[in-house]
Amino acid sequence: MKIVIDGFGGDNAPDEVLKGAALAVRELGIDIAVTGDEKTLMERMKALDISDSHIELIHAEGVITTEDAPKSVIKENSGTSMGKALFFLADGNADAFISAGSTAAIVVGGTMVGKRIKGVKRTALVPLMPCLGGGRYAVVDGGANLECRPEMLQQFAVLGSIFMEKTMGIEKPRVGLLNIGTEEEKGRELEHETIKLLRNTPSINFLGYVEGRDAPVGKVDVLVTDGFTGNVFLKACEGMGILMKQSLKSMFFANLKTKIGALCVKKQLGDISKQLDYKTIGGSPLLGTAKPVFKAHGSSDAAAFLGAFRQAKMFVEKNAIEEMTSAIAALGVKEEDKNV
Repeated sequence: MKIVIDGFGGDNAPDEVLKGAALAVRELGIDIAVTGDEKTLMERMKALDISDSHIELIHAEGVITTEDAPKSVIKENSGTSMGKALFFLADGNADAFISAGSTAAIVVGGTMVGKRIKGVKRTALVPLMPCLGGGRYAVVDGGANLECRPEMLQQFAVLGSIFMEKTMGIEKPRVGLLNIGTEEEKGRELEHETIKLLRNTPSINFLGYVEGRDAPVGKVDVLVTDGFTGNVFLKACEGMGILMKQSLKSMFFANLKTKIGALCVKKQLGDISKQLDYKTIGGSPLLGTAKPVFKAHGSSDAAAFLGAFRQAKMFVEKNAIEEMTSAIAALGVKEEDKNV
């Protein structure tokens, strides 16, 4: 198996990308292609004492930034580290793609270069979030589509359910539709129409409406919503995580007694911090593409990249794309949606 990674995507590239690649080769037994300025990559590998025949360097010029138009990754910026990696995947030279670069460029490039699964109306970005008990839940969509139709959310539910089953090992993932309440009359027309579709989708384990507080406490494995609502929800959760960590830090370092108390629960505090750390999660898949595309956190270090490689490897090994293709075909595609 070969996975291609954007060597200059993210805040800590290329060093952490290269270190993560070296870890993945050693621990996962995979081949890796790294795109970017070949001279720089070779110099950094030498400086980091990385020498592995399973790491291939592919020369690319330039880097896509958040200032660049997302579509430029397939046009004028197709020769950049991200562009080269995407086309390397599309040409069948790699089994999966990873980048910690511009999210918008990954969504657009992954969709247009990697293509969509037949029948998929929109691809969805799927961040994984921590919940009570040490588990994770998926938010579908995490921000790729600000406006959605009910049929899109139905597909998101199916795609997210397969991802959590195949990649995260959850049998019959619990799917919930995010709403402002669990009562039938609550919500917008979007939720009212979507719930009708989800109740008639036998391939998923649908619970019904769920509220935002239900996901972090472990009541759902796949949280379905439109990209606008999903992104607001994610940012709010991230903010609460920061608040909790800072509050605990302030409390335990207030005086000598609290510092002694902190020493007594040092391991437990470390476990909480680890659970909230994005580095332990890996990447966010772009579901609905015909080829595996993963977005790593922009501040990823070697450990985080290793997590992304591990996720991508599992995704490929479990034939998730094939499962998704069959599941979408089973839903059927309305005639008016064929060219959407």
